[in-house]
Amino acid sequence: MSIVSARMRQVKLSPSVAARIILNQLREEGRRIIDLTIGEPDFTTPAHICDAAHAAMQRGETKYPLSQGTMALRKAAAERIRLDTGIEYPLDQIIVSTGAKQVLYNALTATLEVGDEVIIPAPFWVSYPDMVELGGGVPVTLETHSAANYKITPDALRSAITPRTKWLMLNAPSNPSGAIYDREELLALAGVLREQSHVWLMTDDIYARLTFDGGPATHILQVAPDLADRTLAVNGVSKCYAMTGWRIGYGSGPKDLIKAMAVVQSQSTSGACSISQAAATAALTGPQDCVEAFTRSFKERRDLAMSILTQAPGLTAVAPGGAFYIFPDCSALLCRTAPDGTKIVTDADLVQYILQTTGVALLDGGSYGVPGTFRMSFASAPEEVRAGCEAIKSVCEELTAVPA
Repeated sequence: MSIVSARMRQVKLSPSVAARIILNQLREEGRRIIDLTIGEPDFTTPAHICDAAHAAMQRGETKYPLSQGTMALRKAAAERIRLDTGIEYPLDQIIVSTGAKQVLYNALTATLEVGDEVIIPAPFWVSYPDMVELGGGVPVTLETHSAANYKITPDALRSAITPRTKWLMLNAPSNPSGAIYDREELLALAGVLREQSHVWLMTDDIYARLTFDGGPATHILQVAPDLADRTLAVNGVSKCYAMTGWRIGYGSGPKDLIKAMAVVQSQSTSGACSISQAAATAALTGPQDCVEAFTRSFKERRDLAMSILTQAPGLTAVAPGGAFYIFPDCSALLCRTAPDGTKIVTDADLVQYILQTTGVALLDGGSYGVPGTFRMSFASAPEEVRAGCEAIKSVCEELTAVPA
């Protein structure tokens, strides 16, 4: 009899983590791998941020910090949140955690009763449903369509809400589609939430400053500030400052929610690393030209990748408005037999075949809630992005040369 709980047995290892294990094994076997799975900028953390961490250590800031986050970082986060959402939060309504992922996890743990439903638009970041299940909740997948750029509609949201709905999770720019909502779309969704006063909103804004076609993404609280009393806004420094390993995220919301999340955190990690918090403070308050430079580079990589993938037969790819992923529809390549006799039935078969034949690593779209697709990251070096996309295109040409 297993000691592992039934709830835990329903949860699987994150696909991206599982992929990394496989890729490391292949590299140990001597294979050259082009990793387009990872959601991590290839840039190094800017020097002024690293200098701030070193200075903090020299000052002796190596003791336990406040569990909810240092006052300096919460002040810096409050100003960043004001700029992003238009809402001014007092410091007791802001929490700093070990990455944005922990902010999400804390919130779900602090609020879900067994059987509570959480609406998660698909495609979704792979961890959302599992975190809901670990909290005793029920993930409710809300389907979207490529023709609508994988964005939810007010009617679809309204139909998905039940008396058991506790949260709507909204991620924009989206991982994996890169989709962004405009003001009119957000106003329409806000209208539905106003009708359903028992539904809370959790916004994952980790990619909000990495947008390519115009200004930063509009936040729903900018167009519907009245929803702030039942919204948790989540962000962090990992993506836009190339600080993935520093593990700092932050969230803002109603006082009782943040207080409950702080209790959860006090009983798990106790709080985020003090040195990382000093670095994150410097990131948020220091020069922002690094964010602009990173965004320009990602846009160039997006355009490079799209110039190749749009020529790949059997693929339909929409240019993402933000983040650093492309989410092509590959359904036209399924139910085929590859030249070596491999049966390509599912998107998982396709990404496995691409990996084995070309060494290019991708993630299947089924893991993101949309079978018949795959996710490709363009956060890798430009030469890797080019080589990877050319290899994908070659496989598409091979498969479409074979009758379906």
